[in-house]
Amino acid sequence: MNKLLLLSTSACHLCEQAEELLQQIDIAYQKIDIAEQEQWQERYAIKIPVLLNTHEQRELCWPFSIDDIQAFVKIAS
Repeated sequence: MNKLLLLSTSACHLCEQAEELLQQIDIAYQKIDIAEQEQWQERYAIKIPVLLNTHEQRELCWPFSIDDIQAFVKIAS
C-alpha cells in the first residue's frame, strides 16, 4: 500500500496551504515535521511542502494544485 507523507514544518504558510488542498480532496496522508529528523531537514529544508510517496519514493514538490495531487496519487496507485 502506498503511504503518503506531507513533509512540512511549523509556521510554514505554504505547508498550511498544501494541507488544506489535501483535506479538500480527502486524501489520506501523514503529516511529518522535517525538524524532527536531521536527514529530512537537510534534504527538504528549501523544498517543503513536499508530498512523498514512501512506497515508490516519488516526490511532489510545491507548488502543486489539487489536480497535481490527484494525478500524483493516481500514478502512485
